[in-house]
Amino acid sequence: MKSQSEKAAGFRALHERARAFIIPNPWDIGTAKMLEALGFEALAGTSAGFAQSIGKIDGAVDRDTMLAHVAQLAAATDLPLSADLENGYADKPAGVAETVRLAAAAGLSGCSIEDLPLGRDGEPYEIAFAAERIRAAAEAAHALPFTFTLTARAENFIAGHPDLADTIARLQAFQEAGADVLYAPGLRTKEDIATVVRSVDRPVNVLMGLQGVQLNLADLSALGVKRVSVGSALSRVAYNAALRAATEMRDHGTFTLLS
Repeated sequence: MKSQSEKAAGFRALHERARAFIIPNPWDIGTAKMLEALGFEALAGTSAGFAQSIGKIDGAVDRDTMLAHVAQLAAATDLPLSADLENGYADKPAGVAETVRLAAAAGLSGCSIEDLPLGRDGEPYEIAFAAERIRAAAEAAHALPFTFTLTARAENFIAGHPDLADTIARLQAFQEAGADVLYAPGLRTKEDIATVVRSVDRPVNVLMGLQGVQLNLADLSALGVKRVSVGSALSRVAYNAALRAATEMRDHGTFTLLS
């Protein structure tokens, strides 16, 4: 197995290539191993996918439970693992910084921090305070003895506030605060994605698996995107297939969808 330092250095190097890479999102050890066997180069945890796997909704998993989960994923694969750590499980900057240190201790190569309170209730944090939280996270990340990649997320579009100008202002503030990668989940058009990429000078992650979005990896690379994740989409595909098969068994007593 590679050391954590080797994984982390390799993860950062992926963001420096000319083309985008896909970072799929396993929700358990089995899917992590499957994705590694398929030849992907890095993995990212999904807070929603993991929450659903233990019968909870996104935002309802506590920090200790999530860190124990991602530690298992990191130990199960030779690939670098980043994790969706929601808002850092804290409002105050010091709490977010402590979460980053705990994430590194869990074996991660990176993590993402959102600008939305845990549970996704209410508005995103005010920009200056959101940037203060990212600054504390970045200082903790960059003080580690290996290359830990901090991703800062602007949640406007996911939270139902599709304000591109405000989203860009947040990403720019996070860049200045020291984030290594920038991410605004929920962008749906080439124009919005291209505008975000042009507005910052850090690698940009884009979320795919959104209804109605028809872009492919080549399209995203051409726009200057460096990293493409799919969030909980793989787990939704799996659960939807199981739901349809189970519904057929219940309603018709037949098993065709199990074939």
